[in-house]
Amino acid sequence: MSDHDHTSDKGHGHTTGHQDHDPQDHHHGHDHDHDHDHHHEHDIEELAVAVLTVSSTRTTDDDPAGDAIEAALHDAGHSVAVRRVVDDDYDEIQGVIARMADRGDVDVTITTGGTGVTPDDETVEAAKQLFGKTLPGFGELFRRLSYDEIGTRVVGTRATGGIVDEMPTFCLPGSENAARLGTEEIIVPEMPHLTGLAQRDAE
Repeated sequence: MSDHDHTSDKGHGHTTGHQDHDPQDHHHGHDHDHDHDHHHEHDIEELAVAVLTVSSTRTTDDDPAGDAIEAALHDAGHSVAVRRVVDDDYDEIQGVIARMADRGDVDVTITTGGTGVTPDDETVEAAKQLFGKTLPGFGELFRRLSYDEIGTRVVGTRATGGIVDEMPTFCLPGSENAARLGTEEIIVPEMPHLTGLAQRDAE
């Protein structure tokens, strides 16, 4: 199992300013442009991301899903702080995600693999135990988009997301297409805003 850490100076101290009111209040304002700008004032535009491939057979040299995630992140101007293959093991998966949240140089974690329904698919169970908050909309939207590609087989996809100690964490399926879809269409557009909000009151 290889662990390729790419040095990054992107820590958790990115936020500036504080909002005293619920950002959700802006969704229905009449001044849409002003509200939209204010709603995104805490966004973090350059993020350091951990990419974790859950597999007992893959390596970082043979990891098309991880490659797709890394390419999408780089294209959007973000950096990959950690690129690693994690064994299909509940304790291993949970331990690595927890360590990503503790590092201080990882803003977001994306896992790929282990979200299906076979007995060794334990990524979702391992990650959910760490979530302080869940992001149900992530899985819902991912399945909606995936339906266009795979039809009703989407019912076997358990992609999920949540916040682990101020670190947004997204669990994607292990296929290259699913990893690219989830990263390009949902994670890249939304993680600057989600991370800014999650870290907003961090010291």
